[in-house]
Amino acid sequence: MVQTDTPDLGSPHRRLKLDTLVRLRWLAIAGQSAALLVVHYGLGYPFPLAPCMALVIASAWLNIYVKVRTPQSHRLSERSAALQLGYDLTQVGGLLYLTGGLGNPFAFLLLAPVMVSATGLSSRNTLALGAFAAAIATLLTVFHQPLPWPEEETFHLPRVYATGVWVALMCSIAFMGAYAYRVAEEARQLSDALSASELVLAREQHLHALDGLAAAAAHELGTPLATVYLTAKELMRDMKRAPQGTDMPETLRDDLALILSQAERCRDILSKLSSLSDDRDEHFRGEPLSHLIEEVVEPCRAFGIDIAVDMQGEGAEPIGMRNPAIHYGLGNILENAVDFARSKVTITGRWDARQLTIEIADDGTGFAPDVITRLGEPYVTARGPRDERTGQGDTGGGLGLGFFIAKTLLERTGADLRLRNRTPPTRGAVVRIAWPRGVVQSGRGAGAVTWHDGAGEIAAAEGTDVQLPRPESSI
Repeated sequence: MVQTDTPDLGSPHRRLKLDTLVRLRWLAIAGQSAALLVVHYGLGYPFPLAPCMALVIASAWLNIYVKVRTPQSHRLSERSAALQLGYDLTQVGGLLYLTGGLGNPFAFLLLAPVMVSATGLSSRNTLALGAFAAAIATLLTVFHQPLPWPEEETFHLPRVYATGVWVALMCSIAFMGAYAYRVAEEARQLSDALSASELVLAREQHLHALDGLAAAAAHELGTPLATVYLTAKELMRDMKRAPQGTDMPETLRDDLALILSQAERCRDILSKLSSLSDDRDEHFRGEPLSHLIEEVVEPCRAFGIDIAVDMQGEGAEPIGMRNPAIHYGLGNILENAVDFARSKVTITGRWDARQLTIEIADDGTGFAPDVITRLGEPYVTARGPRDERTGQGDTGGGLGLGFFIAKTLLERTGADLRLRNRTPPTRGAVVRIAWPRGVVQSGRGAGAVTWHDGAGEIAAAEGTDVQLPRPESSI
């Protein structure tokens, strides 16, 4: 079965800083003090000032206590942050009880702690605080002191209006809390997924840097290896020139032959290593489309699924530059197809004068309607059939970052990636990756290079090279 998971990560990025809550509470203390003093002394409205100021002072003492006990940069646990926001709700509820309940125009300040929780805490704690705020608002509709008003007048809030205020407050807590949580959660997911992408790109950059290290190692080892090779060759020549009857162990002759052969082999290896970073070596930089597809397919053949490759095109087969981003992206998509295929996966490579296309199709159940429009977003995953073959079980699904990273890397090379299901009665999913014929990013990381045909002619659309903007993180 296809599942769409959005995991609730309790990772440090979700934890609120203590200093953030302290600053918000000082802001609330200042506003509450000003409102109480203006109403009591400025407007002359009677209300229990002393109990109200006691609640404000209690919040001030809490701020001082937590600042003294903990460092400024300390990040609260989920439980500690939820308890502090629960206290803030209680304090605001107490002030509203003493100053008119929901008839007080500041009653909507009950939303503030819930909004803070929605942007910084988990859904469980946000729901708990929302329910607590709703309970406080419900009690305030029945139990509260009179609204501060001139002594010679009496203000009574109509029951229908009070009910309307309560309903509006409930709707605001539900809607604004859910909205703030959803926006903050999407931002967190995108940040995590982009961080994962950067880690993948950094790994590929380290692998690319090995070319230079290999060339340096080949240069440093060249001299001592040449000495070993020449010495072994001279000893072998001296043994052949030795007079007949000379006492020479046969094993020594065999050992010298072995040293000479292995030195020759080392010279060949170092010669290949030296050429890895040579920009003129087209053997290592250029890669025909069929070779690219074969390199991607080869690791997946061990999964027991028949993988068929079909090449169709106009003119000579395109030859492009090796690019780790393309290899990783295609490999991840192919693995997903193998995951859900019943018996066969087909890879079709097509090219013409305008574009180059690679289609990866399986014969599985296809994309679920609720997943196909969201695949490519972080933390949208679909795991299933392959778990039975690998023995991982139904709980072994990933977080959906693999497809997101693959899609991101391929799109950075100028590819257009689209998903669809096969036309009935045929079953299965199809992923189509297409590049304009003149736009395929090179392994050098910035800009773009063109695909060439077998004769070396540039096969770009309308005879021109199309340059991609330089990515923020080069490959």
